[in-house]
Amino acid sequence: MMKPLIILTGPTAVGKTALSIRLAKAVGGEIISADSMQVYRHMDIGSAKIKREEMEGVPHYLIDVLDPDEAFNVTVFQKMAKEAVEEIYSHGHIPIVAGGTGFYIQALLYDIDFSENGEDTSIREQLEKLGEEKGAEFLHDLLRDIDPESAEEIHANNRKRVIRAIEYYRQTGERISEHNKREKQKESPYDFLYYVINTDRACLYERIGRRVDRMLEQGLVEEVKRLKDMGCTRNMVSMQGLGYKEILDYLQGTYTLKEALSILKRDTRHFAKRQITWFKRERDVRWLNLPDFDNDIEKVLEKILKDINEMYGLETR
Repeated sequence: MMKPLIILTGPTAVGKTALSIRLAKAVGGEIISADSMQVYRHMDIGSAKIKREEMEGVPHYLIDVLDPDEAFNVTVFQKMAKEAVEEIYSHGHIPIVAGGTGFYIQALLYDIDFSENGEDTSIREQLEKLGEEKGAEFLHDLLRDIDPESAEEIHANNRKRVIRAIEYYRQTGERISEHNKREKQKESPYDFLYYVINTDRACLYERIGRRVDRMLEQGLVEEVKRLKDMGCTRNMVSMQGLGYKEILDYLQGTYTLKEALSILKRDTRHFAKRQITWFKRERDVRWLNLPDFDNDIEKVLEKILKDINEMYGLETR
């Protein structure tokens, strides 16, 4: 029999964290973070990382497990998340995957194959050099020429994924979008419920603005200064995250603080929009639009618990 797995996702700042804790306590669940930044130690404010006291005793996985100079990508996430899922099952509990990185969720949910094509890294190294010399847009244009579908899906600033897509094509002669489509047709090894929490755009953008303001009050600039003093630089995967690259640009004199915060709010809004677009393309998704529940988290929780009872026959508390 397939085992249960619950996914709780949605755009940044929509309120996933608080709901995931309530849900975990109600079903005896443990939480796996599907966030590309909360995995890093010392990166708390800019990643909106859940605080220890906010966890309310619920075990969390894939938080504070890497140093900022370590690379984190979908392959590393998939391996760590699968291990966490098995550990949670060994406790007799339900894994709840909570976070907004749709590609990571997809990789775990359908056990997508990310095996590399041999050990030859020469193409990747050549593309990385080209990116340094000619910039992200040049690489993105190369990708658009060979695989327009992937270029539409992958943002130009996500240089790692752009390079991987070009590299895959040059190694295999196949577009990575075709490979991904094939992988997405796989059946999931889990008996899952996949929820996307959303709200109206004006409300979401307001929440994003408030979150950035709160980050500043909590000491975002000081946090990035500490990371800079630790030797963290713009070319590290960790420092390319929203909230870090903008403040780093401010510290290096590229922007004023006001400009950096304005760019951060704008880019976070754009990121949220891309997240929603991603989830709209996913199959087997259940949308929970907060206005339909009078923006009441208790009503949203009741709906999820009703589904869980019907799907798994579980008594919730």
